Parts: sequence; structure tokens; C-alpha cells
Amino acid sequence: MFTLPKSLDEPVISLLATLNDGRKFPVINFGTYQITGRSTILKVIDAALKAGYRGIDTAAVYRNEADIGHALKELLPKYNLRREDIYITSKLAPSDHGSEERVTKAVHSSLQNLDISYLDLYLIHWPAAQGISPADPSNSTIRSKTWETLSKLHDNGNGVLKSIGVSNYTAEHIKQLLETSSVIPAVNQVEFHPHWQQTEELHSICEEHKILLQAYSSLGGTSNKSLLKDPVVERIAKKTGLSPAQVLLRWALQRNYAIVPKSVTPERIENNADLNEALSDEEMSELNNIGLKKKYAWNPDVVR
Repeated sequence: MFTLPKSLDEPVISLLATLNDGRKFPVINFGTYQITGRSTILKVIDAALKAGYRGIDTAAVYRNEADIGHALKELLPKYNLRREDIYITSKLAPSDHGSEERVTKAVHSSLQNLDISYLDLYLIHWPAAQGISPADPSNSTIRSKTWETLSKLHDNGNGVLKSIGVSNYTAEHIKQLLETSSVIPAVNQVEFHPHWQQTEELHSICEEHKILLQAYSSLGGTSNKSLLKDPVVERIAKKTGLSPAQVLLRWALQRNYAIVPKSVTPERIENNADLNEALSDEEMSELNNIGLKKKYAWNPDVVR
């Protein structure tokens, strides 16, 4: 968990959270979902590093790991950065759940694609295994086996996975994990925005175990603009001089969520990192009380 300080002497883009395993992790990571093509990846990673991002979020299912690895190889010297200055996150595909051999192969495939010797964070992308009904109770057993293998590859931070976590896990999924393992996830990456503020149960269990919550779809998803055009968001944006995107991202930070904004536009990439202007208690309350309960991504509640 992290708590956003009331006042900062440094840009928020430079802020690091301390994970429950003791490792540091950027509060703002650059998201790469649906960003593909070597030239496009090179352009956006260049813009992200220039804007101060030091965390890059990818996944096996994004099919862009190799291009990200190529871009970092070319761009790190440009910004006088070393591998250890960058935090790279990837995720296990649902098709790779289960056996130790399959999970290990998937991890090493990501390492090879990214052309790196370790991952700073590796997440189980989805709580269900591909090819099995979400309602099938065997998903719980499969998740447990997957987590056991990741724990070995983590090896208390001495392995190829420096931190491990989960994504799209409900409170129930986390409870099940904790019943079978002493290794606590460092991060749970979930959909979170004013239209879908997660459950008190999830917040409670993550706070209890110091699991960092990381928000994806902070702006409502790729094709859905209803969140950006929400009257409350637009009113606060006009009042503060911030963009609607900046309002939503700053709101998430003040709710003590890490964020993973993404864009292919250099100007927006920069603006999404410029989040030092605080929202007032009144503005936070307005956003907190929008009252909708609407998901724009996937629904992990259906997974047993």
C-alpha cells in the first residue's frame, strides 16, 4: 500500500511506493495495452521516458514484449538510464496457468522477449485458466499451483521475478490464495475509476496485507468515453484547469491507488504524468459519490 503525501517536493511521476516485500515500485507506470508495432512502441516508450516514466507495464497477451525490449535497448542510453533504473512488469497469460513447466516456460519466454534477466513485477493476469469455465471450482486449484510456481521463481526476491502479484483478483480470490500460500501478493491490478470503485471487502483485505492496489482503465477503457465526459469530471476539470484525464488519474492517486495510464500521443503521455496538482476534499467527495457501479473491462466476479 502507499499513501499519497499531502504535499510533494518532487513530481508525482518520480514517486515510489514500498511494496510489502520491501521493494520499491513506481506509483505511475506506463501502460502498453493494445499498443503494437515496433515503430509505434519506440515512439511511445521514447515519449514516456522523456516525460519521466520509469515503470513499463506489459503482458504476454499484449504481444508487444519483444518490441518493448528492443525499444528499451535503444532508448536507455539516450536518457542515460540503466536497466536497474527501469521497472518492468509483465503478466502470465490465462493459457499458461497450471503446471510448473508451463508457468516457468511462460516466465522465461517473457524474459527472452524483453531481452532482460529479471522482471521487477510479474502478475497472474486473470484468475481463470483458458479453456475452463469461469464457474468451474477447479480454477481455484489451478491458481494455487500457478502461484506456487511463481513463488519459487520469486524466491524471496532472489529469483528472476523480483516481486509477484495478481490482477483482476476479487477479495475472495485473495482469501483463497492466502489459505494455501504464505507468499502474499505485492500488487493487485484491478479496474478502478469513479464509475467502478471496487468493494470495501477488496480494499480491506489489501490494506490488511499491505497489497498495493494498481488501477487500470482509469479513464474508462479504450473505446468508452462516458467516464471522460461525466458531468462531474468535466465540471472539476473546468474548475481546476486540468484535463478530464488528469482529474481521473489524480483522483485514483489520492485514493492511494497506483496507476497505469497509456496513450500513443506524446502530448497526452506527458500530460498523464503531470499530476502534482491536488484535488480538494470537496472535489474528491464529488467524484467518490458519483454513484454509478459500471465496469468497462472484464468481470472477475464470475470466476470461482
